[in-house]
Amino acid sequence: MKKTSIVFLVTVLAVMLLSGTAMLIKPESASISRNCSDVFNPAAMGSGRPVAIMVENSFAARPQSGLYLADVVFEIIAEYGITRFVAVFNTRDAAIVGPFRSARPHFAEIARSFDPIYCFFGTYPQCYQYIESMGMYAMSAMKDRSGLSSITGICPYWRDWSRSKVQEHTAFTSTLQIKQRAQEVGYSLDGAGIPFEYKGDTPSGGVNNIYVDFGTAAYAPKGFNVNFKYDAASNSYLRYMGGKAHTDHETGQIISVKNVVVLTTDIEGPIDRYKHMYVRTTGSGQGFYFSDGQAVQGTWERGGVANPFVFKDGSGNVYRLNAGNTWVCMVMPGKVGWE
Repeated sequence: MKKTSIVFLVTVLAVMLLSGTAMLIKPESASISRNCSDVFNPAAMGSGRPVAIMVENSFAARPQSGLYLADVVFEIIAEYGITRFVAVFNTRDAAIVGPFRSARPHFAEIARSFDPIYCFFGTYPQCYQYIESMGMYAMSAMKDRSGLSSITGICPYWRDWSRSKVQEHTAFTSTLQIKQRAQEVGYSLDGAGIPFEYKGDTPSGGVNNIYVDFGTAAYAPKGFNVNFKYDAASNSYLRYMGGKAHTDHETGQIISVKNVVVLTTDIEGPIDRYKHMYVRTTGSGQGFYFSDGQAVQGTWERGGVANPFVFKDGSGNVYRLNAGNTWVCMVMPGKVGWE
């Protein structure tokens, strides 16, 4: 990473924004089912504007709501070795998503690759400014009071104090409420959908367990490493986190995904007194792709923050995912294994 990039990011991550305003919507006032799970439609993966939502993964936030309904989930370290999710919804809606959390530059860069409505529960002043500079529809639950951007607190959310005694783990949102609010403020719901290539299932088995380590030179806390165990009956992968089944709060069911993708990249930090991390999301790196019970080693590339991620196999051909949901982990080199 160039020194100029480090200087810029240290400046960007210098100050935390701790106050703001937002639109409050209680779940009981919503005109949607709290157990929403629309039928999956593979054809819809290529149309519509995705909704990308920040979701927390600290122990107090578990189990989360709505992750199993996302078309794509990116999982990356935030601070102190704690990971956070960018959950991208396009073919299905979720009545409850959360706990709903704040943005960081690398999460916003990942969201931008989908040209989405990017939803987050505030951030610090320089990150607001950076998000606005990306030119995507931003929907924060907290207003930027610093004046560095024009982002206001328009994202709908409610609090559920039965989920935690800690305030930052009590906020939840909904893709349907987000879309309704987006239309009210003039955000277009037209878009190109999920920018990956897909195919039908071709199960063959062989790889039964995938292990991903999110540790860095600075942090390696217990409870954040994950396993994806292959389920031949459904030709999908069951997610385990810290040795325990990762379940959905509302349904109690273990999260199951059709594809697991692990991308290696540069991760540095902490880079400031707030313990923020730097994660490179553009350029290229190794890619490990798991579908149909098989492992494929290849590469990933991305020209800039406005470009989608491109997955390639070992021969340089675009890797086609199975139609369905995908979990993407971004880690340092040497942090993935399988058997």
